[in-house]
Amino acid sequence: MQDLQEVFQRLQENKKKLKDLKASYRDALLTSQQYVEVSDELKVFKEKKKEIENVTRGQFAAEFMQIEDLKIDLASDMELISDIALTQIMKGETVAVKDEYENEYEPIIKVNFKKSA
Repeated sequence: MQDLQEVFQRLQENKKKLKDLKASYRDALLTSQQYVEVSDELKVFKEKKKEIENVTRGQFAAEFMQIEDLKIDLASDMELISDIALTQIMKGETVAVKDEYENEYEPIIKVNFKKSA
């Protein structure tokens, strides 16, 4: 099995390479006059689209309140289901749920690292 620190270092190096490659690609695009012109046109269209969306959103104010409430409920329930599943896993219990079509779902455990203070 590979060493955790070695894999972490490789990840860091590859992230830096990817960032550098993306930056050089972005710079090359910005030197293209055609790209700049199309980007400017796209900004205008995005602004028009946003105006249309805002007018329509005003007409559906009640529905958008429901959407926001449902988003909050979904986020809360996702956190709750994660907490319940993790508790069951720590107790050594089998964790699985089924949907209305009897499809079984198993939890996926994911580990992330963040820089410590």
